[in-house]
Amino acid sequence: MSTQIGRAARTKLVEVLTAGMAGVSAWPAPLPVVVENVAADIAEKSGGAQYPAAVVYCEKVSNDLREKFRSFSGTVQLAVEIRHSQDRLEGVEDALEQITDAVAGILSASRGDWGSGMFYSGAYEVSYGSVKRGGRNFLQTAKVSCEVGVGVN
Repeated sequence: MSTQIGRAARTKLVEVLTAGMAGVSAWPAPLPVVVENVAADIAEKSGGAQYPAAVVYCEKVSNDLREKFRSFSGTVQLAVEIRHSQDRLEGVEDALEQITDAVAGILSASRGDWGSGMFYSGAYEVSYGSVKRGGRNFLQTAKVSCEVGVGVN
């Protein structure tokens, strides 16, 4: 059951992001949304890496039985890892921050009832990684984590 709940929450987050990104023009290139928990270096080696990209995955599912008589009542922790790469070091962080702000704005605007027993409070956390070699020469990532409350029978 926890796998299905995590998958449903992840799918809903992808819907929220893709609908919100249609109206966001914070980046010059389209931002593909990838649904898989794959490290950037492995994605590059497999030949499937695109930049910039938003990688969406479920980090954790917790059934803490907050509501009596529900088969699942807890939280799902989701992550959106934003990956940006370019050939020059100058401006990598600025470009990543613009994309991250746009994603955070979409999340803030989507607080409330997500349907199917899911509720998003609007809270999120952003963490930035350091610039590394990879992609088009320099690669930096940011992770936006959010928690969705779920209560289903």
